[in-house]
Amino acid sequence: MASHEKIESFVNGFWDGDILPTIQEYIRVPNVSAQFDPEWEKNGHMEKALELAKNWVERHKPEGSTLHVGRLPGRTPLLLLEVPGSPRGNDKTVLMYGHLDKQPEMTGWRQGLGPWSPVLEGDKLYGRGGADDGYALFASLCALRALGEQKIDHARVVVVIEFSEESGSPDLPPYVKHFEKVIGQPELVICLDSGAGNYDQFWSTTSLRGLVGGTLKVQVLEEGVHSGDASGIVPSSFRLLRPLLDRLEDAATGEILPEALRVEIPAQRLEQVRQVAGVLKDEVYSKFPWFGGMQPVSKDPVELILNRTWRPELEITGQDGMPAIQNAGNVLRPYTTLNLSLRLPPTLPSKKAQAVVKELLEKDPPYGAKVSVDFHEPAQGWNAPELAPWLGKAIDEASQTYYGKPALHMGEGGSIPFMSMLGEKFPQAQFVITGVLGPKSNAHGPNEFLHVGYAKKLTGCVAHILGKHLGH
Repeated sequence: MASHEKIESFVNGFWDGDILPTIQEYIRVPNVSAQFDPEWEKNGHMEKALELAKNWVERHKPEGSTLHVGRLPGRTPLLLLEVPGSPRGNDKTVLMYGHLDKQPEMTGWRQGLGPWSPVLEGDKLYGRGGADDGYALFASLCALRALGEQKIDHARVVVVIEFSEESGSPDLPPYVKHFEKVIGQPELVICLDSGAGNYDQFWSTTSLRGLVGGTLKVQVLEEGVHSGDASGIVPSSFRLLRPLLDRLEDAATGEILPEALRVEIPAQRLEQVRQVAGVLKDEVYSKFPWFGGMQPVSKDPVELILNRTWRPELEITGQDGMPAIQNAGNVLRPYTTLNLSLRLPPTLPSKKAQAVVKELLEKDPPYGAKVSVDFHEPAQGWNAPELAPWLGKAIDEASQTYYGKPALHMGEGGSIPFMSMLGEKFPQAQFVITGVLGPKSNAHGPNEFLHVGYAKKLTGCVAHILGKHLGH
């Protein structure tokens, strides 16, 4: 009979002695994803993070495990740990997933903090990549080690850690094919790269939005000219961008206008949203660092959760063609480029969305300007299959055991491209998608932190679910 007290004691000790020091070392490595560091091979940060993780795994992997290091030409690396199961579980496979590449630094870190400087304040470990998603590898092995300490049977486990997730996981499909015999046919997938609505209970992610990102460029001249001479004759490239964006988004409400970019929201997801809204209430919006008297787009938590999980939304994440203010002379600039980030409903095909956006923005250019849309790698959304009864029970038991509250189920606004790919490749698999990205953890932004206390309990929950897997 498993003792959750003993598992919890092991997990806490392993985190304090063997995981936290290594995550702090990992935070110091500026291994931003390849999309943001095209010279990643030359710069060597990815290799340093790989060696750090590889050496730690070799020291702590369960007995009989085999570590594979994937190095396909032209691809970021991959770590795959093959952990044998108990005698009665070796014919079943669980796939566990995480990533070790990071988002860029971002500005706005408060005094005393920085992206590559780990700082532990109480239960919060600040620094880029600790929560998104550096902890996942270490927590996965900790959960397996905890089961081993208690001699609890579990299935064969394959732990996959990639290095291209923050770039849309373009390198992952080739590795899945390369290691397909090692991976086998997972019947359970556990991903630790998602979010949490609070730090009080286990959160199961039911869906992930897709993402279409790219640049929208409007060019009006071959080169910049004196604005006093040209304004009123040459249309401003910035002005022309405004009606183009109005084709896509209602500027007053933020609503995405094309019907082709919407989907019908499943009834089960609507009911889950209502349950979550009843628990979180105004925490849905109060968790954000609002400036002054700024207000959310609505005070209805149901509408806000639906906006964040099942409706398309646009953000302008960058621009080119504009000098910094201190260098801004009186020039009518030749072009303006915006970086668009369009989140998509989970079940909308991302390639279809790309085609809709490209046609919408490039057709009938105002004044005959050159308008071009160039896309980054898209991310397909994902909607989880219905939970098997045993798994739903195990998740709720785990949450009650380690947090003292029932689990909750909610979609996430971000993207994990790997989930859609796995859903297509292994349609019979069950999924547990969870993570530590709770209120104010601020992945991708300044002051990102890992809530260590929550992560420890989450590790215990993962061990509980793995232990229940063979018994259903």
